[in-house]
Amino acid sequence: MQPLKIFVAGGAKALGSAILRAFSGCGLAVVPSASEPNLRDQAAVDAFFEAERPDWVVYAAGKAGGIGLNRRAPADLILDNLLCVTHVLHAAQRCGAKKLLYLASSCVYPKDAAQPIREDSLYESKLEPTNLAYAVSKLAGLELCRALRQQHGLDFNIAVPTNYFGPGDDFSPENSHVVGALMARMREARAKGDEALSIWGTGKARREFLYVDDVADAAVFLMQGHSWDGPLNIGSGMAVSIAELAVMLQGICGFSGRLDYDTSKPDGMPVKVLDSSRLAALGWSPKVEFAEGLRRTYDWFLQQR
Repeated sequence: MQPLKIFVAGGAKALGSAILRAFSGCGLAVVPSASEPNLRDQAAVDAFFEAERPDWVVYAAGKAGGIGLNRRAPADLILDNLLCVTHVLHAAQRCGAKKLLYLASSCVYPKDAAQPIREDSLYESKLEPTNLAYAVSKLAGLELCRALRQQHGLDFNIAVPTNYFGPGDDFSPENSHVVGALMARMREARAKGDEALSIWGTGKARREFLYVDDVADAAVFLMQGHSWDGPLNIGSGMAVSIAELAVMLQGICGFSGRLDYDTSKPDGMPVKVLDSSRLAALGWSPKVEFAEGLRRTYDWFLQQR
């Protein structure tokens, strides 16, 4: 029997590269991220799939960012994500991929969903306005994946990872999420000797975080012998406030200044934690403790600088 060939769309990004590492660690053959075509170019994607004919596809691609990017470039977010997902999923269907995993985002769930958020909360009420553009594009990909499974009987599956962080993250002030943004800004504030650091919002919003290698481990686990209809949550079940996260990062980054909260800026959803009991029932659980994941991420950040 020929070995499986695996393509991870978005393999150069934090989550995609972690998934590539996880598959390689299991001895499975992966298409190198350097071979990935421009996913925004339909002809390039079609030619890639015709040539490579991957057996398994994991979709972890598309532009993403925090509240700032959603405010500044909502059209870019929607267009980029729609182009990437339609090109990849359609090509995977046409070229006979045996199995696909579409990684959505917890942003697809409603702002007022009961906590922790169950998979059946989808569409119960309105989305969070501060990340509406991104959420809509990820929902479109989710529904395309579900429709291809329904219409063509394909083993195309959907998972919804919680907020992840780790090596390969975006630490830029323009596009980063909260962990990367705070690490980079605390490092800079420490180097400049600043007495205080301003943080968006009240600090009271609570978020669930998962180390990127754990998300990758869950993805590999699900691709090996599991198939399901509709979304499946990937999370830790543990939440911390932004203020608690900031204090933890102070200790890790060595920033001893004051933390000031800019309440004129939005918090986003007050609380966002996923109910991952269905995944736990299949036998998967996270391996990397939150504080340890933060330390590993900061070490990687320092090495890159």
